[in-house]
Amino acid sequence: MKVLILGATGFIGLPVAQAFVRAGHVVYGQTRSAAKGKQLAAEEIIPIVADVQNPAVYLPLIARVDAIIDAVGGTDLRRVSQFLLNAIASAVQKHRSPHAPKLTYVYTSGTWVHGENRDDVVGDTSPLGLTPELVAWRPAQEQRVVTNPHLNGIVIRPALLYGRSASLMAPFFRKAYEGHVEWPGTPGGRLALIHCDDLAVLYVLAAEKAAIAGEKIFDAANDVSESTDAFLQWLVEVSGAKQPYQYTPPTNLFEAALNTTTIIRPYLGRALLGWQPRKAGLLDHMDVYYNAWKASEGLL
Repeated sequence: MKVLILGATGFIGLPVAQAFVRAGHVVYGQTRSAAKGKQLAAEEIIPIVADVQNPAVYLPLIARVDAIIDAVGGTDLRRVSQFLLNAIASAVQKHRSPHAPKLTYVYTSGTWVHGENRDDVVGDTSPLGLTPELVAWRPAQEQRVVTNPHLNGIVIRPALLYGRSASLMAPFFRKAYEGHVEWPGTPGGRLALIHCDDLAVLYVLAAEKAAIAGEKIFDAANDVSESTDAFLQWLVEVSGAKQPYQYTPPTNLFEAALNTTTIIRPYLGRALLGWQPRKAGLLDHMDVYYNAWKASEGLL
């Protein structure tokens, strides 16, 4: 299989690209930086150096790839997501043989779309609740992906990522390293989590089994959520912070979304694709994950 990863040097995109390489596939990786392009080449990923919003550079690949993975990050995701979907669907009609199978397009959403719910367990096919304002546009984009007539659309919703350089946990590890363990929001919450390596495996399985995964939405989370209070207490102990942890009022839409508690029990990836997270939970290996972050920052 030939795969194009958009955002191939990001926290999601790089582990996904590496996982496709390990699975024996030919992988093209889009990045804006020539220096990062060299890093991709060292990982046996064919670099495509271009701005993701300059599709003329990479969309001709549509004639010969089997799947495109949208793992693009950034602060303007609403506009970029819609732009990419439209550009790729148009390019399919322009560059792809009408007799070729539908191009598989895997879009990255997130479990925040389920909204705040501290009482009920939800899964992949549960009706969505009140989605936080930061990502209120995502449910409509998910539907545009899975109903696009020119693509075999698949949506993956990662929970909060951990591992390696820590992703969204990195700012909190940094504050803990400096002696302050804080979390925006209120006590009693729970964290839906997924290790970046386990998430990467789900992308590979979804693309390889696109014939049955197409037009479906997959939650990507561990089997159980973890207590935010317990996470903060362990972070105090692992980091050696001298002060107890504290909660702070959210100051922006991102922090408000971060405080969202959703108790997720995904089943669709397990039932259809045979996916099963294998990495230890965030609390179980807190010292390992904290030290991995320190190493990535040159602090060890």
